[in-house]
Amino acid sequence: MNTGSDEPGEVVMAADRARTDRREPGHNNGRGTGDGLGSRAPEFVRARRLLHLSWQVGVFVVGLAVVVAGIVMLPLPGPGWVVIFGGMAIWATEFVWAQLALRWTKRKVTEAAQRALDPRVRRRNITLTAIGLVIVAVLVGIYVGQFGLVMPWKIKDQ
Repeated sequence: MNTGSDEPGEVVMAADRARTDRREPGHNNGRGTGDGLGSRAPEFVRARRLLHLSWQVGVFVVGLAVVVAGIVMLPLPGPGWVVIFGGMAIWATEFVWAQLALRWTKRKVTEAAQRALDPRVRRRNITLTAIGLVIVAVLVGIYVGQFGLVMPWKIKDQ
């Protein structure tokens, strides 16, 4: 188990060596390991700890503002979910947790799109849509039969 040195008394475990190696300058603090995760800040920003921390705070604040704007747009007119995912994409430029959440979301959306293209699912969706339209048509027919073609705001109290 002596992977660090042959000198007696110095035992360096493989995990300790990996942890130490990740902290070397220019190695992206262990986050840019080839799997696409980690900070996408410029190298000169990552090289300076205080500047990188400031960069991360700025990215978080901008991403938070975009996500909050998206949440506000959910009940109001606007592309709420698109803006929320845009904020997540901003966070994903710097934070691994956001990159993983975005990957999971993309995977789930892709799976849902593939399921929607399945002929049986499409047939079921078309059938349910047709049934829904028939129900709406019946309700509109009942309304027109009851009140005629008068708009709801022009109905007089009886």
